[in-house]
Amino acid sequence: MIDLSTDYLGLRLKNPLVPSASPLSKSLDSLLLLEDAGAAAVVLHSLYEEELIAEDAMTERFLLHGELHDAEATGFLPDHGNFQGALERYLEHLRLAKTRLGIPVIASLNGVTPSGWIDLGKELQSAGADALELNVYHVAADPLESGDAVEARYVALLTELRRVVDIPVVMKLSPFFSSLPHFVKRLEEAGAAGVALFNRFFQPDIDLETLSVVDRVQLSTSPDTLLAMRWIAILRGSTKLSLAATGGVHTADDALKMLLAGADVVHMASALLKRGPLALTEVLEGMTRWLEEREYTSVAQMKGSMSQQNS
Repeated sequence: MIDLSTDYLGLRLKNPLVPSASPLSKSLDSLLLLEDAGAAAVVLHSLYEEELIAEDAMTERFLLHGELHDAEATGFLPDHGNFQGALERYLEHLRLAKTRLGIPVIASLNGVTPSGWIDLGKELQSAGADALELNVYHVAADPLESGDAVEARYVALLTELRRVVDIPVVMKLSPFFSSLPHFVKRLEEAGAAGVALFNRFFQPDIDLETLSVVDRVQLSTSPDTLLAMRWIAILRGSTKLSLAATGGVHTADDALKMLLAGADVVHMASALLKRGPLALTEVLEGMTRWLEEREYTSVAQMKGSMSQQNS
């Protein structure tokens, strides 16, 4: 019997397959199906501070200001005494997922203000998250901002957050850092438990008919794994942090290559959006067959064997 277990962020997982943040995790039914399909843990969809700020402003405008402008209008407005905002809905979803699922639940957070990162991080920990993934979605497009300043932004955020939360924190990084191993070392010193490689920024397109900028979500393909695979193979021997491979894993071969390079877990999203939870089962079964055919006894035995340090 192959031991598929792996360690990630101090959590012992039954296998390395972890659905990453996607719309699938917004539904409890989908989460249960992913668990049944073999998911070892799940990353919830991101909680965006921007959305919370926008919703608060809209609520204030349409509910509170409406009452002030016309007292007679209050009879036509909905009772907002029990109104549940986006934060409350996310926290309730997290609590329910923790109650119903038998696997670790990792919350995903995207903040825009220092206080937002801190306050929301504490809320997610209190709601029962097993770990916290920081979806730091920062596009370094300011010509006056140096690479060192960009890195300092990440390190300062992590340092402040680690002062108020005890659960493991994983940083989801983009591939655009000039010296990734050095930066990962700084994150390790600042208290990170792991890094996820790589975050995929939205890529704006141009519509030639309307001459307008359009925002189309481009799902990943298997060749997209090569970038993360390369850097995970380099990092495996230079850091003690947990390494998560994200982006492009659609088949058992994709997942196996990531593990051979040194990943502790493999995130899946696009394949699940295309084919449903069954895609996860297919990848898990394919991985097991490959390990059995080559007489491996565990995932730990093969993990990192093709890293730069070992190959």
